[in-house]
Amino acid sequence: MLEEAETLRLIRLAKRGDGGAKELLLTHNASLLKSVLRRYLGKGVEYDDLFQLASLGFLKAIAGFDERFGVRFSTYAVPMIAGEIKRFLRDDGSVKVSRAMKRTAREMNRYIEQYTADHGEQPTPAELAKAFSMEEGDVVLTLSSSRMPVSIYEQTDYKDEKSVTLAEKLPAKDSPEELLDRMVLKAAIEQLPEREKKIVVLRYFRDMTQSEVAKAIGVSQVQISRLESKLIAELRKSLEG
Repeated sequence: MLEEAETLRLIRLAKRGDGGAKELLLTHNASLLKSVLRRYLGKGVEYDDLFQLASLGFLKAIAGFDERFGVRFSTYAVPMIAGEIKRFLRDDGSVKVSRAMKRTAREMNRYIEQYTADHGEQPTPAELAKAFSMEEGDVVLTLSSSRMPVSIYEQTDYKDEKSVTLAEKLPAKDSPEELLDRMVLKAAIEQLPEREKKIVVLRYFRDMTQSEVAKAIGVSQVQISRLESKLIAELRKSLEG
């Protein structure tokens, strides 16, 4: 990646309409784009499409960045890139099935048929996960792909699972989106003024009461309460993209 000074110089040129500067910024920040988009791999959107969405978010970050923010451009760009991808997935409203997932689903169904013929029973999700070197949640998603596009909150149509959604069948481990939310939240916190950042750290990472934070900051508890409400709203907005 470019040095921050060079990044800022190119951003100034890009804001004046220099297409070459935009290309250079995109090229040298490709690793940043990939670090964000890879958290959405496997969600039914092709890699090239994710990269295009990430690039669009990056260009919006260039247009909206102000050096007076006092933060590194990469810190500002991450939530913009994430927001563009999240908006697409949210507004699209369905899980698209990639060609690779369809191919894997066919292979998995053939494996199930053979396994059933050999053992007299179907393989468990854990056995399928081991056979195909994937997580159990990915097995469920892949096997459900023949019914897509559907919402992950649509109920399954098996007789004994009428009230179960696909989302509920996925493992409880952190999803890629949850990992990305933490990344976006971290970036949003880093952009806060020093006093507000300290309030967040003391309240939610040190588990201090509002009165204790007020004493540490040197303001009243009422002021802390007001600031905290405002900060929560701002951070929630960042997560919603």
